[in-house]
Amino acid sequence: MTITLLRTAGELHARTRGGRRAVVMTMGALHEGHATLIRTARGVAGADGEVVVTVFVNPLQFGKGEDLDRYPRTLDADLKIAEQAGADAVFAPSVEEVYPGGEPQVRISAGPMGERLEGSSRPGHFDGMLTVVGKLLHLTRPDVALYGQKDAQQLALIRRMVRDLNFGVEIVGVPTVREDDGLALSSRNRYLSPQERHTALALSRALFAGRDRHAAQEALRARAREVPATHARAEALSALGESRAAADAHAVATVAPGGPAAVRAAARAVLDEAARLDPPLVLDYLALVDPSDFTEIEDDFTGEAVLAVAARVGATRLIDNLPLTFGAAS
Repeated sequence: MTITLLRTAGELHARTRGGRRAVVMTMGALHEGHATLIRTARGVAGADGEVVVTVFVNPLQFGKGEDLDRYPRTLDADLKIAEQAGADAVFAPSVEEVYPGGEPQVRISAGPMGERLEGSSRPGHFDGMLTVVGKLLHLTRPDVALYGQKDAQQLALIRRMVRDLNFGVEIVGVPTVREDDGLALSSRNRYLSPQERHTALALSRALFAGRDRHAAQEALRARAREVPATHARAEALSALGESRAAADAHAVATVAPGGPAAVRAAARAVLDEAARLDPPLVLDYLALVDPSDFTEIEDDFTGEAVLAVAARVGATRLIDNLPLTFGAAS
């Protein structure tokens, strides 16, 4: 199969459609993370469907002083990666094709969620992102669109937009792809020097530390639920040499309901250490949030949460996150 390069919406609309059309939206500079999205899209579309990859560096998503001019543009390499991963076509429109009248006067607002975390650090970023995603959904007319969970806040906002504005498209999130050392794949990783990359590994290490602390707490809480806090039971456990384990489990379950606080503390310790490296990691935010609105969760929170981090290493800004599930206390 030879991949087709399309430059206009008219060319895309003229294609004969059979099964489902699955779209993967990118800003180019494709890597294994994008290839994973494309392979997943191929599975979703099926043999009779169509996979379209969009390549468009959206100027509305870049704030003043950000890296629009130096953002990598590697279309020839992108075409090869997309073809190898199973795409049928790449839609790479010009700025004039996407914004025929210049910068749009009417835009999609991300609302309160778009002002938190990434939105606070990059004002207007999510309005620009949703505006171009909305336009590309109209231009490509997919049945399903796939996005990486690495950009968790972006994914949450796209899902919210599709629901709130009645877009007739299914949104699928695909887990983050990591390099062997744990660094989340990103087009911006190529900016890092070897020393900067060493520092940047603190982002994933911090998330893993928070995840491990959470897993340990949940294991102790589960054990506490299995061990009734009765005097007779405590005596029996003591005879079996298990009283310390039972006490520890009950302490976690009853004295330390603030699991989220411990998760944040474990991640923060790694980031604080990285701030003393050369070059240092400059933290933007560390947050443990409810993915429905990206507000910080309370100590008694139960359900799905996202542990998210953003930081600069040298001139490069990186983000990463991990999903966590907090079970009901007992």
